[in-house]
Amino acid sequence: QVQLVESGGGLVQAGGSLRLSCAHSGRVFISYAMGWFRQAPGKEREFVAAISRTGSSTYYADSVKGRFTISRDNAKNTVYLQMNSLKPEDTAVYYCAAGLSTTSTMTSYPYWGQGTQVTVSS
Repeated sequence: QVQLVESGGGLVQAGGSLRLSCAHSGRVFISYAMGWFRQAPGKEREFVAAISRTGSSTYYADSVKGRFTISRDNAKNTVYLQMNSLKPEDTAVYYCAAGLSTTSTMTSYPYWGQGTQVTVSS
């Protein structure tokens, strides 16, 4: 199976920035659209951002549009989520996922990483 490993999470003050990374192994990275999802305690997992196989198309949840940027480096088998102007409501476990199409639907992504915690303090 495709293996995905997230890193870069941590504790940051409101208004600060973090960059999450998701490293892919075991398959051809360029074959997959990639997405980021997040889940806060007591809430369902929600869509954050997605990027097409080549990186030519990106999509964002309204809640993060203008603050977060998804990108990918296929030569490094890595997808990134640059998070700026962080807010306390961004606090969640962030998950990287791989799929065959660029969508906001969790069930469209068969492969998932283990998640990385992002905590934003006020």
